[in-house]
Amino acid sequence: MNELIEQKLQQLPQSPGVYIMKDANKRIIYVGKAIVLKNRVRQYFQSNKNHSAKVISMVNRIADFETIMTGSEIEALILECNLIKKHHPRYNISLRDDKTYPYLKVTLLEDFPRVIVTRHIKKDGSRYFGPYTNVGAVKESLKLLRKSFPLRTCKNMNVDRPCLEYHIKRCFAPCVGKIGKKAYAEMVNSVVLFLDGKNDILEKSLQQQMEKAAANLQFEMAASLRDQLASVRKTIEKQKIMTGEGDQDAIGMARSGRGACIQVFYIRNGKMTGRSHFILKNSEEETDEDVLTAFLQQYYNQTSSLPREVLLPCGIKEQSLLESWLTKEYGSKVEVNIPQRGVKKDIIKMAEENAEKYLKDEEERILREDAKTMGAVKELGKYLRLVHLPKRMECFDISHIQGSETVASMVVFENGEAKKSDYRRFKIKSTEGKPDDFMSMREVTKRRYEKLDEGEMPDLIIIDGGKGQLSSALEIIRGAGHLTVPVVGLAKQFEYIFTEGESDPVILPRRSDALYLVQRIRDEAHRFAITYHRKLRGKRNMVSILDHIDGIGPKRRKLLWDHFGRLDKIKSASVEEMAAVRGMTKPTAQAVYNFFAAQESFVH
Repeated sequence: MNELIEQKLQQLPQSPGVYIMKDANKRIIYVGKAIVLKNRVRQYFQSNKNHSAKVISMVNRIADFETIMTGSEIEALILECNLIKKHHPRYNISLRDDKTYPYLKVTLLEDFPRVIVTRHIKKDGSRYFGPYTNVGAVKESLKLLRKSFPLRTCKNMNVDRPCLEYHIKRCFAPCVGKIGKKAYAEMVNSVVLFLDGKNDILEKSLQQQMEKAAANLQFEMAASLRDQLASVRKTIEKQKIMTGEGDQDAIGMARSGRGACIQVFYIRNGKMTGRSHFILKNSEEETDEDVLTAFLQQYYNQTSSLPREVLLPCGIKEQSLLESWLTKEYGSKVEVNIPQRGVKKDIIKMAEENAEKYLKDEEERILREDAKTMGAVKELGKYLRLVHLPKRMECFDISHIQGSETVASMVVFENGEAKKSDYRRFKIKSTEGKPDDFMSMREVTKRRYEKLDEGEMPDLIIIDGGKGQLSSALEIIRGAGHLTVPVVGLAKQFEYIFTEGESDPVILPRRSDALYLVQRIRDEAHRFAITYHRKLRGKRNMVSILDHIDGIGPKRRKLLWDHFGRLDKIKSASVEEMAAVRGMTKPTAQAVYNFFAAQESFVH
């Protein structure tokens, strides 16, 4: 403890509130709540024999703390949730990537509401459904909604005629008055019921609307309602009856050495309407109760849909506090229960089994990814007999067409994965007009390594090419004083690897992770070089065409290129658009326009 902390500990209040721990850089590393701030905060700085390794590590980093007093424990709970979501403190249990989970938003305050995907909840009068952890499921839901309930998708309704969506029967075109506000509002209400899982109510409502439309001889509207009703019934058939009645969130939890997984089953009107899984970080040393409590606080602080009952796999100390908070948020009674037997207990068990399966699948996926990355790196180091593990690899490739626009690429892989922020590309100057890969390789390796210190060198340099390119690179790299870094050449045809001083190549086993890694690196270097070469070639072709226009010199060529970016955009630009480019005049713009117009006329 420093003097500042000792002084603040003497001034702690006896009220409920939130405490915020900070490190020496004033970063927030932990946020917690307490019924009595004075008692809770002091516990951290007393004897650490009962503290976990995680708490000891956190306390060692605390350089300062602050407290915020609240009027009640519920207010402290809400404030704690908001602060964790905002700051993502290092030592708090937290939902992984919770800020990126998508929601479906129904823009109810618009005259003709839309359904859109969003990642941010705002208090704007809209209805939000989610969060959804499976982005694919969100897209499928949206696709089904737009097919069954053709709401508008466009932002701008100030148009003279309906768009293609109307003609393919995916929108009723409210923008041009093809549907009235009342009929449209009924369709929006159906969408809300569908997303809420109240399909029984929706089915009855659609049936009544369809019969009413048919009785009024509105056969087109009746046919559309019939199709919507069929989609809803199809969805109902797929849903498994779980409890027979009620709205519940059934929560299952599984633990492993890699963290905790929470599975939430959404049950509405006795039917399972969906599920989501969540991974919690920093949970390895925490008890089941602490993990579950942290999840419930963070999840229900960000979700937009609350059930009447939350089913838990185990008890928590703050069960009554959670009930009070959810009841306050929902506006009516929300119960938190731990089922001991019966159907609800079976649902919890099913949720736990799904959580366990997800964790197991995730661990297997991580092992597979590790085999492709660090596992492949270790394997490659073994085959090449390297002294040090090649954690950072740099690979070079040359690209040109008969010596024109010669470029080189350098791609970087760290721990078996591409590090695109370190990629480099080079425009080769020494071989302009003549194809000479050896000289090009000497130039690019000289520009890259001549001024680098030994500590900045990669663990392995890969040259895309055979013995000739390898010799050219070695001449420069060794000449610059880098005597220990391994340099290899990768033959294009059979992925033979040529090493320094050896006449026979290293042949990596087929289907080995090391070979797949080398192929990925080589292909990425080739892709990066080709992309740059094509860009330069495109610029050159554009310049050669513009060279034939009176009044267009190097400066104006560059201005047109920078402004429009592509030749086809210059061709389609009007005189006024070209004249508006800085440095251009109206007569010059007219000359460019006339040039391309004459070309077009000649073609036709």
